[in-house]
Amino acid sequence: MTTTSLKLPAELKQRAANVASQLGISTHAFMIGAIEQAAIAAERRARLLAEASEARHEMLESGKGFDAEEVHAYLEAKVSGKPAGRPKARAWRG
Repeated sequence: MTTTSLKLPAELKQRAANVASQLGISTHAFMIGAIEQAAIAAERRARLLAEASEARHEMLESGKGFDAEEVHAYLEAKVSGKPAGRPKARAWRG
């Protein structure tokens, strides 16, 4: 494990120490967890943006897409545990 120094504003350091104490962990463990969570969130966001960009490219190339209302109805049914047929891609160009 490598060592890294952080210069934190006193108020932020105290907040981290207070929360860590409430969680029953060290301030160090709290900071490691917070940095890990931030890294995971940033990586997920980057993957989401890359996938969205690829999907947009595919949609523009194929000229097909999904009706938003059909997608919303499908997702609502799935979340509710109801059977639902997957929406079909349709040509969106005139």
